[in-house]
This record gives sequence, C-alpha cells and structure tokens, in this order.
Amino acid sequence: VQLVESGGGLVQPGGSLRLSCVASGFTFSTYTMRWYRQASGKEREWVVGITSAGDRINDVDSVKGRFTISRDNANNTVYLQMNSLKPEDTAVYYCNVRRGVEFWGQGTQVTVST
Repeated sequence: VQLVESGGGLVQPGGSLRLSCVASGFTFSTYTMRWYRQASGKEREWVVGITSAGDRINDVDSVKGRFTISRDNANNTVYLQMNSLKPEDTAVYYCNVRRGVEFWGQGTQVTVST
C-alpha cells in the first residue's frame, strides 16, 4: 500500500488549496479514504472521510462548510478541496486507509499565513 499526498503550500488567509492523495497497492474503489491533519506540537486529528460509494463521513466542526472531500476511482485519487483557509488550518495533512491496519502517506504541509 502506498499513499502519496501533494498540493500543500503557503496560502494567505481566505485562500484555497486542493490536496491530492494518489493510492496504490490495493483496490482503491472499495475502501473508505480519510484525511487527517497534525499541527505542530499537537496530536493528529480527524478532518473528513469519504466512503467507497462517495458519501462524506463526519467532517470535524472546524472545517464544516469550507472543506470538501471527493474521489476519482478511475485514477485512485482522493481530493481535499480547502476553501476560506484560516491560520488555524496550518498543519501537515495526511491521507489514510484502513486495511486491517492503518496506512498513512508522508503528508503534505499546509501553511496559512500572511
């Protein structure tokens, strides 16, 4: 199993980014995919997930109405569209899949700052 995130960067408050996670080594279309994030000095926290059918799973309150998760099963990719970004969204964002054990990507840094 391999998960490779990309799309992070530096953005001003109010800006947008789209993160991507390309998966390989398993049948992507049949698994729920998840995004987590970890700010410096804090524990990793749940952000949002998407089922194999494309249904959104319980995003954390702090991102409701601003973040959208989607998936492209033909290209084994899950996306996280982040709008109206705030400084408190600054974190390393990780893609996750559970196949008996949890698998994680290497993460992509998102920094929201002026």
